[in-house]
Amino acid sequence: QVRLTESGGGSVQTGGDLTLSCAAAGWIGSMYCMAWFRQVPGKEYEGVAHILPNGGTQYADSVKGRFTISLDNAKHTLFLQMNSLKVEDTAMYYCAARRCMPALTSLGFALSRATYDTWGHGTQVTVSA
Repeated sequence: QVRLTESGGGSVQTGGDLTLSCAAAGWIGSMYCMAWFRQVPGKEYEGVAHILPNGGTQYADSVKGRFTISLDNAKHTLFLQMNSLKVEDTAMYYCAARRCMPALTSLGFALSRATYDTWGHGTQVTVSA
């Protein structure tokens, strides 16, 4: 019953910044863990960033130091601030959620696509040189 809607995608030049948003309807607050994934057509989904209700975060090595995930609980909205964008960041970005299970996070599944059962429709990010 939780529905996710991404927004904020667009075209930007290398080195530019972009912030994505994910609005959650049917929000159940602390019961959900959330994450951002991305996909290039024909390639596997890549886990980008994950956040726990308590604020704990995890990032893919490819975006560490450049991307920041955050959650506004009051507004039921997830964000992904992307700085110093590279051509390699070009992809469809998806917001995802799952029932929060501490064991999954502790066992290294924070950015594992198969563990998420609720997805948005995606927002395209295109970075050009």
